[in-house]
Amino acid sequence: MQYSEETSKAADLYSKILITIDTLQIVSSSDQPSVEQNNEPRVFNTTHWSVVLSAQNSNPTQAEAALELLCRTYWYPLYAYLRRSGYGEHDAQDLTQGFFAHLLQRRAINTVARERGKFRSFLLACMKFYVANQRDRASALKRGGGHKILSLDAEDAEERYRLEPPDNRTPEKLFEYKWAITLLNQVLVTLEQEFNNSGQAVLFRQMKPFLVEGTGSQTYLDAARDIQMSEEAFKKAVQRLRHRYSDLFREQIAQTVDGSHQIEDELRYLAQVLNSNQN
Repeated sequence: MQYSEETSKAADLYSKILITIDTLQIVSSSDQPSVEQNNEPRVFNTTHWSVVLSAQNSNPTQAEAALELLCRTYWYPLYAYLRRSGYGEHDAQDLTQGFFAHLLQRRAINTVARERGKFRSFLLACMKFYVANQRDRASALKRGGGHKILSLDAEDAEERYRLEPPDNRTPEKLFEYKWAITLLNQVLVTLEQEFNNSGQAVLFRQMKPFLVEGTGSQTYLDAARDIQMSEEAFKKAVQRLRHRYSDLFREQIAQTVDGSHQIEDELRYLAQVLNSNQN
C-alpha cells in the first residue's frame, strides 16, 4: 500500500467524523424515515462477537470464522501497541502472528466471561497475558505449532507505524486510538463499496468531502454542478449519506460488543479517544 499526504491526514478527518456522530444522528431528511418511525432494529441481533462468545455452545466453524474476521480487521492496533511498548519491528511482527495463532485455537475464548463484552478490551487483555507468558520471543512464529496463522502484511504494518506522528500516548491509548481509526476506515470502505456496487462511484467521491459539515473545499452548488445535479438534490443526497454512515458505524461497533446496549457507550468512549487527539 502506498501512503500519500492525503492518507497521512486521514486520522484528522476520521476524528471529526466520529466526534460529530451525534450530530449525524439527528440530521433529518424528508424522504428517509427514522429508526423510531419504522420500528426496525438499528443493528443485527447476532453479531460476530456474540458468535465468538458462545463458541462452546455453537458451531465451532462459525465461531472460528467470526473470530478470524474480527482479528483480520483489528490486528494493526495490536501491532502498534507492541511497537509503542518498546518491541522492535520483527519482535512485534512475530508476537502478533504468534498471538493470533494462539487465539484462533480458541484457547482464550473458552475462558472468556460474557461480561467482558467489548472485543477491544478482550483483545488487549489477551495480548498482555500472552506477551507476559512468553519466554523466548525470538521463536514466537514457531510457537504457532503449525496451526492456522493469519496472513498479515508485515511491511504494510511497519510503514503505517513509521508514519505515526510523535506524541506521548501510552501503548494502551495508542491501541484505542488505532482501534477507533480502524473502525472508521471499515465504515468508509463499506460505504464506498455500496455506492460502487450501485453504479454511483462518482457521486460518492463528490459527496465524501461533505460527510462532515464544513470540511468540504467546495460549496454545495459547485460540487453539484460538477456532476450535473441541482444544489438541493445534492444536499439531500449528502444527508442520506450521513444517515447511512451513522447506521453503518453502529453496525460496525455492534460486531465488537456483546449487545446493542453497549453500542452507545462504546460510541461515546471512542469519540473521547479521538477528541483527546485534537487537544
